[in-house]
Amino acid sequence: MNTMSKLTQSPAWQALARHRDALSGTSIRALFDADASRADRFSLEAAGLFADFSKNLLTDETISLLTGLAREAGVETRRDAMFKGERINTTEGRPVLHIALRAPADTSIFVDGIDVVPQVHTVLAHMHRFADAVRDGAWHGHTGRAITDIVNIGIGGSDLGPRMVCEALRPYGHARLRMHFVSNVDGADIDEVLRAVDPATTLFIVASKTFTTRETLQNAHTARAWLLASGAAESAVARHFVAVSTNAEAVRAFGIDTDNMFAFWDWVGGRYSLWSAIGLPIALYIGADAFASLLAGAHAMDRHFATAPLERNLPALLALIGVWYTNFFGAASHLVAPYDRYLHRLPAYLQQLDMESNGKTVTLSGERVDYATGPVIWGEPGTNGQHAFFQLLHQGSALIPADFIACMQPHHSLDTHHAILLANCFAQTEALMNGSPSPAAPHRHFEGNRPTNTLCVDRLEPATLGALIALYEHKVFVQGALWQINSFDQWGVELGKRLAVEIEREIAAPGTIDTHDSSTNNLINRFKARRAIPAAPGPRQS
Repeated sequence: MNTMSKLTQSPAWQALARHRDALSGTSIRALFDADASRADRFSLEAAGLFADFSKNLLTDETISLLTGLAREAGVETRRDAMFKGERINTTEGRPVLHIALRAPADTSIFVDGIDVVPQVHTVLAHMHRFADAVRDGAWHGHTGRAITDIVNIGIGGSDLGPRMVCEALRPYGHARLRMHFVSNVDGADIDEVLRAVDPATTLFIVASKTFTTRETLQNAHTARAWLLASGAAESAVARHFVAVSTNAEAVRAFGIDTDNMFAFWDWVGGRYSLWSAIGLPIALYIGADAFASLLAGAHAMDRHFATAPLERNLPALLALIGVWYTNFFGAASHLVAPYDRYLHRLPAYLQQLDMESNGKTVTLSGERVDYATGPVIWGEPGTNGQHAFFQLLHQGSALIPADFIACMQPHHSLDTHHAILLANCFAQTEALMNGSPSPAAPHRHFEGNRPTNTLCVDRLEPATLGALIALYEHKVFVQGALWQINSFDQWGVELGKRLAVEIEREIAAPGTIDTHDSSTNNLINRFKARRAIPAAPGPRQS
């Protein structure tokens, strides 16, 4: 009985498998030796980003076969359906329109016959008015003092996107405003922030579409109680809390003025939402004009993705090269190494974007895949990573493709530092490709032939950051479409959350628990017994 899927049985997939075998004796270095123009031919520029794909084990034939596989899998058709507002998130019956969040006001994108672009720009105008008022000092706390600290309370996409962008664009941040992000239900997260801020000058943003997210609401109520414990009246809540939500009743019950509730839509997935009202912390920190530039950069990448042929399409090529290594070389993980300190949260952001999107084993037709899907995404900024895990890249047994990200111009005047930084970036990609044979000393032998992409921007600015993020969004889309999975649901996130609700009830109830497996029972009962023991005072407790 043949158990191969339609995808792995396809002529394009089989041709790629044969092509891989034909390249088995070839090295990336040999491909350079045979082609003096290789770097130019396998580089591409779009939306302010430059990408060098040349240090990969691929040829013109590889690109032709990969793009043929993508076309055979219907990637272009699915891409076009997304841009048209069709309900490509089939398990939830929703369109996928983060691209509408950065569409210019003079464009139209329809959902059920309604142009959603005017709605988007109405919310953007609301965000910009509020951001201007806070930044100018016109919006103040209950004592009349200007806001100095902004605390975003969210989790998942409501935290990772805004946090990453605010860190990346710190050189554009308002001089008076300090940004804080609370996501973890671990009390240490909110406790550390509340110790560092003044109730009279702190603004909280509670980001929860339904205003029911357990972790977010627990942290929000803790912050609310802290504000009131400082001596503020109940009416002060409306001066110190705003919401990004669609649940007006719950927002109002919390004490937030619904005039300061910023809306978004069910066609905005959490990990694709930083462009929406979820990006309110970004607009507050960098201002309306810079936020508009962020959106414009993403839109420029959208247009490139929507119109360029796959052979010259930057997100598509990045995705297909990833498919090449994941499905034909067994690469189980992918490194993102930004050589820019401001991008230190980018790998964490991409972990959710990629692994929550494509960490699936069931196709759109409900069949189990017989091929690898989403790889593990990980990384740290260079040069720190070089002194931590790069040993594994160079001499480890696993093949780990990597993206190196470099900014040509820094936001500081320490030119020697920047030259050293980028020298290391470029040297690492060369070393990973070439290796260093040492027959006489096996422990010093580097076999090389380790693939890398290098992505460059002139300077890390709002527009180039927007394009970079959109590049990775569309890369994830292409891979999911080719693998025939739904990149826009996340049912796996829900199971543990449901079980946690039941265990929370059991922890609160008297007596021991015996309703789970023996391990889970023992862990719950141990906690129930140990939490009753008075904790030793910590060094920061009074």
